[in-house]
Amino acid sequence: MYQIIKNYRNNDELRKSFNELAGKTFGLNFEDWYQNGFWGENYIPYSIVEDGKVISNVSVNKTDMLLDGEVKHFLQLGTVMTDKTYRNQGLSREIMEEIEKDYKDKVDGIYLFASDSVLTFYPKFGFEKSVEYIYSKPVSISGKCQLEQVIMDNPIAWKQLEHVMNNNVYHGKFDMVNNNELVMFYVTKFMQECVYYHSQTGTYVIAEIEGEDAFIHNVFSEKLEELDEVIALLGADVKNVTLGFVPREANEYNRIEYHEEDCTFFIKGEAMQVVLNEKLRIPSLSHA
Repeated sequence: MYQIIKNYRNNDELRKSFNELAGKTFGLNFEDWYQNGFWGENYIPYSIVEDGKVISNVSVNKTDMLLDGEVKHFLQLGTVMTDKTYRNQGLSREIMEEIEKDYKDKVDGIYLFASDSVLTFYPKFGFEKSVEYIYSKPVSISGKCQLEQVIMDNPIAWKQLEHVMNNNVYHGKFDMVNNNELVMFYVTKFMQECVYYHSQTGTYVIAEIEGEDAFIHNVFSEKLEELDEVIALLGADVKNVTLGFVPREANEYNRIEYHEEDCTFFIKGEAMQVVLNEKLRIPSLSHA
């Protein structure tokens, strides 16, 4: 007999089983994120468990967003997975119904990113397909790069970045707030070599820089409030900047629809309609 168990991150046996299923399904393991202290209360697995084994899961990610100066409470659904032996038995539907029961009328919107193989599943729960956008522009910068690369493989580096995140004065038009742990998931795992620091202004730039192109995932600064000031730190070698978030000065950027392969953006809720209508995008380091 199985049951739905929620928010069990401190249960060693269930967390191990969850990681095993995530490994088989996505090649992911969340154990280092947990051991490093970054798996907090914002990431909540909803799992169907049979005989102590996680056989199906949908995780809830609490992603508060600063929208037009007001914090909106969103949920992102992710880590949707079912063990091959138990597929096509309606387990994901049961979990979705449980999440709906727990959060109905308690959040401003819900969103998720689905693979193309399940596009007919989520509309059954009131979700609708949406569109993401991406912002970019050519830049002309003088001088050398003023940023120092920081390898994010140790607690000292993590603590310093979190300090600046907690004292951040730069904000885009649609930023995730109150969720350092999701950003740290990226920079302590897949993006350890994508973090740059400017000590004079206490500014961190999380970016992928290849030749003349810089993809800036996020900016955290203790002093710089204007994005152009941050971009100037990249140096003259960078000629094109693409953003993983929406800048305040969105009208100064080229905006195009963004389509990730085998990934469809679904939304639900009135506030998410504002995101669609204002042509915003979920920050790239807020995807889970």
